[in-house]
Amino acid sequence: MGAKILIIDDELQIRKLVRINLRAHGFSTMESSTGNDGMLQAARVRPDLILLDLGLPDMDGIEVLIQLREFSTAPIIVLSVRGDEQSKVSVLDQGADDYVTKPFMTGELMARIRVALRHTAHQTSEPVLHLGQLTIDLPTRAVHRNGNLLKLTPIEYDILKTLAINEGRVMTHNQLIQQIWKDRNYDVASNNLRVYIGHLRKKIEDDPQWPKYIITEPGVGYRFVAD
Repeated sequence: MGAKILIIDDELQIRKLVRINLRAHGFSTMESSTGNDGMLQAARVRPDLILLDLGLPDMDGIEVLIQLREFSTAPIIVLSVRGDEQSKVSVLDQGADDYVTKPFMTGELMARIRVALRHTAHQTSEPVLHLGQLTIDLPTRAVHRNGNLLKLTPIEYDILKTLAINEGRVMTHNQLIQQIWKDRNYDVASNNLRVYIGHLRKKIEDDPQWPKYIITEPGVGYRFVAD
């Protein structure tokens, strides 16, 4: 069997639907209907990925997320009916790797799972990232597009590197600002981030108006897509 995936959701029909699709794609599955049992299973079996519902009967899913992050580095994809921007930002800032709003298309969920697992593999991979037409040499900080060296400013490179090594994962504005600007004023850094993203798109995208690499998640942040 493929990667081990833990489903923490109190809705039996959701668990059944996800289980059937995961096993059809070669994954092995475990299930839990409560937060406490889900954390016990996560500690015992060490899954490769966790699907976490926020509306659990015994405790809030965000609290489960926080406690999971104390001992697990597995990608966590949140499944929830809470589709507002603040809910998405909150769970991503607390350590979730992605957020899928219910009801969801199973094809989209499977794609998000594949990307999250691929991102995990990248974390310990080669120092050179090959992402579509882009090649990012991490030791030398050199970035090539179709073999041509790009002239990036230090901040442009840091933004691109942060997004690229988190390929497929939504990075919130706050996460990017903390990593790039550290202690800078949030409002100033947020405006700067939008400006630098615009400059970066002009250098790496075929059409900056219709970006295929750096995708905006409205009100939340950005996601780097390699395919």
